[in-house]
Amino acid sequence: MDGKPGLRERKKQRTHAAISDAAIALFLEHGFNQVSVARVAEAAEVSKRTLFAYFPTKEDLVVHRLADHEAELAHVVRARPPGTVPLTAVREHYLKGLLERDPITGLNDHPQVRGVHRMIVDAPSLVARMERFKAGAERALARALHETAAIGELTARLAAAQIVAVRWTLADDNADRLAHGESADARYAGAVADAEVGFALLENGLRQLTSRQ
Repeated sequence: MDGKPGLRERKKQRTHAAISDAAIALFLEHGFNQVSVARVAEAAEVSKRTLFAYFPTKEDLVVHRLADHEAELAHVVRARPPGTVPLTAVREHYLKGLLERDPITGLNDHPQVRGVHRMIVDAPSLVARMERFKAGAERALARALHETAAIGELTARLAAAQIVAVRWTLADDNADRLAHGESADARYAGAVADAEVGFALLENGLRQLTSRQ
């Protein structure tokens, strides 16, 4: 066996990609709420039944592109080199993502990436779905921390919630800046500096938050 997918699997992959591409193109041109599932199916030349077999909900047509990222931080923690602190592994992974302009960091100014970000922000059902995505990322990371970092379940949950929130906030800020016209290259140095601040807060347990009173 050479590990390559068979003819049937390749056909399924092509159908999946065709439906996704047709949906994103229509959503970006007309708006998520203005395009029906039937219209997407027609554009992809499949039946509604086939479409729902690949994408159970309309929102899945958009968020499936982020599905691999839901457990990303958990994978990073589990795969970290021996002796590496989990937070260090997550920080280095995020900084690498900034350098590579990974869309999940918000630092990608490709027109379609920016368009999808605006579409998600403007559609309440997609915003709600992203919150579910965020909660899933927290649960996966909490399990990874609990199982590999020798900490209790509650501590793992608290740490995961903070780590995911920092990464999420950093990415949102980057995406918002790019949405207002800043280029990814111009934003890069600032994105790195902000990431260092965010991860320093996590590392120091928020001790840097001193009172001004």
